[in-house]
Amino acid sequence: MLLLQSGCTAYPYRKANVLIPDAHGGGHSLAISPDSSRLSSGSWSGRISIWRLPDGAHQYGWQAHAGDVTGLSYVGSGRLLSAGFDGRLIEWTPTGKILNNVETSSPVTAMAVDVARQMVLTGHADGSLQLRPISGLSPARILGLHEGRVRAVAIAPDGASFASSATDGTVKIWTLDGGVTDLAKPGSDARTLVFSPQGRQLYGAGWFHLFRWDLRRGELATLDTDHYGIINSILFDPEGRYLASISRQTDSSVLFLDPRNGRTIRRFQPHKLCGGVVVISSDGRTMATTSDDASVMIWHLEAVREPEAAAGHHGS
Repeated sequence: MLLLQSGCTAYPYRKANVLIPDAHGGGHSLAISPDSSRLSSGSWSGRISIWRLPDGAHQYGWQAHAGDVTGLSYVGSGRLLSAGFDGRLIEWTPTGKILNNVETSSPVTAMAVDVARQMVLTGHADGSLQLRPISGLSPARILGLHEGRVRAVAIAPDGASFASSATDGTVKIWTLDGGVTDLAKPGSDARTLVFSPQGRQLYGAGWFHLFRWDLRRGELATLDTDHYGIINSILFDPEGRYLASISRQTDSSVLFLDPRNGRTIRRFQPHKLCGGVVVISSDGRTMATTSDDASVMIWHLEAVREPEAAAGHHGS
């Protein structure tokens, strides 16, 4: 256990089990395979790398996109789906051979995948929200448009509704029958979105805060956190007990947050530069993060499954 210094207070944090320096030239895309044996990372330069878990040994790497890899997900049988700012969606074999390659109408800025229903949701620089089958990656269905670039997308647990946020500050819920609901605007752009495990709430995050929308009542709650910058990525653990989070700008913290009130449950080793994305394996035993510092960090969570007392909290 190490100490993280913040102002006049030192907080304990868990050191990463594996640190991969210079994994890529910076990135914000990661995915863990369903069997937790592989971690994939996508870089700003368009390269995808495959790392063995749990030790982080490099296995494969290839040039995937002409520019930033903006989304990664395993979609079954070791297949990997990537999205790029070059506007392409590409399905890969585990070793980097192309299975499907589709050019979309606009740079892809966000991606979410429902493996069980074999569909992929993408948000784009032109504000569009597009839904596709993973098989063949076409045809595309346009769910709707934002006036600004799409920042984040999410698929509800039942696969019947979808969420998106954009640089125009809006957050919307879309349904397959063409319905759209505008949610209350948060205090800052929602950089990341995730539905609660039961689908009753939508969570987002921006500068310092978590945002929680009650989808039945239409109410927005803004929750203080111990992040001191933009919360760039949040994700529920498989049991729905906490939100893993990572931040950027003036902060690069990696935290487990209580979804009820935003309080810190656990702290992890921060990156040296702005945080990019956090992912957790489907068995809840592995967490990985990446950031602008070009590194990938891996934690073995089976050793830290019981919550610790929170060390501090904004507004407490």
